Amino acid sequence: MSQLMVQAEGTTRVAPEVVWSLVANANTFPQWGPWNDGGYRPSSPGPSHEGSIQWFRYGRRTTSVEQILEIDEFRRIAYTVVSGIPVKNYRAEVTLTPTSTGGTSICWAASWDKTLIGSLVRRKLLRVYPEIVAALVVAADQQATSSA
Repeated sequence: MSQLMVQAEGTTRVAPEVVWSLVANANTFPQWGPWNDGGYRPSSPGPSHEGSIQWFRYGRRTTSVEQILEIDEFRRIAYTVVSGIPVKNYRAEVTLTPTSTGGTSICWAASWDKTLIGSLVRRKLLRVYPEIVAALVVAADQQATSSA
């Protein structure tokens, strides 16, 4: 079966370790991203580890439950959606790449099986993913500024 995909990219002026502190801790997501609420199930202080279950509420009706699949500390985190988004075989990765200027290039990408409902989800995520990455860039830059 063919796949649908969304991807958003951004660059921050801070090192990958700073961005990682935000990406690898589900408890921080509602503080910097478009989510109303979220964290770990069961509740824990973070950071994420392989097998972690995390959840996020977006808007009034959507609660997504995700499981961490792989972690390459300071570089990449991969996860799948367990429930909440009506797609099959969803896999997303957040990749952090150091830039030559000491910053970080961020790529947040996901793919899932092509279905009619999956196509509708893609329309929504084409708007949401850039919003998420832009918010992450701002939060990382602000975190670096406040700790300087």
